[in-house]
Amino acid sequence: MSDILAQSLRLPCGVVLENRLVKAAMTEGLANPAGVPTAALERLYGLWSDGGAGLLLSGNILVDGDHLERPGNVIIDQQPDEAMHQALSSWAKTATRNGNHFWAQISHAGRQTQKVINPHPKAPSSVKMGLPGGQFGEPVALTVAEIEDIVRRFGVCAAAVKAAGFTGVQIHAAHGYLLSQFLSPRTNLRADQYGGGLANRARALLDCVRIVRASVGQNFPVAVKLNSADFQKGGFAFEDSLQVAQWLEAAGVDVIEISGGTYEQPKLLGAEGLEEEEQQNVAQSTLIREAYFVDFALAMKKTVSIPLMVTGGFRRRAAMEQAITAGGADLIGLGRPLCVVTDAPAKLLAGASELPRFEAQLAMFPPWLTFLSRSKTLRTIASFGVQYWYYAQLDLLGVNGKSEPTMTVFAATRKVMSEQKRWLAARRR
Repeated sequence: MSDILAQSLRLPCGVVLENRLVKAAMTEGLANPAGVPTAALERLYGLWSDGGAGLLLSGNILVDGDHLERPGNVIIDQQPDEAMHQALSSWAKTATRNGNHFWAQISHAGRQTQKVINPHPKAPSSVKMGLPGGQFGEPVALTVAEIEDIVRRFGVCAAAVKAAGFTGVQIHAAHGYLLSQFLSPRTNLRADQYGGGLANRARALLDCVRIVRASVGQNFPVAVKLNSADFQKGGFAFEDSLQVAQWLEAAGVDVIEISGGTYEQPKLLGAEGLEEEEQQNVAQSTLIREAYFVDFALAMKKTVSIPLMVTGGFRRRAAMEQAITAGGADLIGLGRPLCVVTDAPAKLLAGASELPRFEAQLAMFPPWLTFLSRSKTLRTIASFGVQYWYYAQLDLLGVNGKSEPTMTVFAATRKVMSEQKRWLAARRR
């Protein structure tokens, strides 16, 4: 058994996590067209609860039904009625049946709302997504009153999940979603109290933290997922992230999860997916340790004392142990391996040295066609294809209880696109 990974962790609010392994947030797409949790979503989280992690994070739970991250999101955009409360409670009960924690990741997609859901999503400023394919429409700048209403919704959502039996919340301020958009000077061009200097750009996030804390009380875990950087010229920089982390600690946040990138610059695809010139800018020590954001967490540890979580790239137990002993992480987030091996945390705690990788199944281009990956459009298609493969595995686990790792990327893409089309058609009825 790995003594380091099995150690408990006491959070500033007093809550204790039984080990250092976390099932990271991954979008599931398994809610019904009304945004209500389903039996499939329960089945999926039951498997993960049995899988040995001390903490499970939900995928995006959206505070606005007009701004979904993808079809199939759970939506809590108002005080839940009895049916919704019961569905949330049943989900939370199943997801904690092994004694682990289950935290709700609360989010608003902002301009990263697909056009099929909202052709003109609200965002800090009217800055359109710079991606090929036309999947995202022209955003409309939020009014101050609308921003204040979104902040209110974060509080409503947090109170609802606590009442339903969730044991914590995580506010999503990374990956280019709404609160991340406010933080970035590339996407926040406002000249009012929510734009300009970093203190103004961080205002929406800090307002959300304050209302969520007021809604759940002092003894309930509140976490924030924060970009270490956007990795885009003129975007949210690491120096900004360090300052925001200090403000979050002062505001009473219990855990900061360090991540990075946006849809336009998806660093979570991993170092193996970076262009050669980008790889040269990634510290060799990080590549050796596997995890993409450990170096950022090490630097952040010099400015804050609250626990940090790092997700993205961990496969070897030795790398996870090194990240903790070196002070680069207090919690280890595991994502994609759990889409196929749901008990991966238990295997690590029992002594497994490495988690499986699925690169062979995910190769979009055969070796003789690798030159095609030089095209930005084709790289974008390939990255979404990989995501769809993992989406399909989660769907299979929820519906059948079993993954299908031999499925091709193309078959997975067809499956996911077909199911999303049906979901959208049902939602419009």
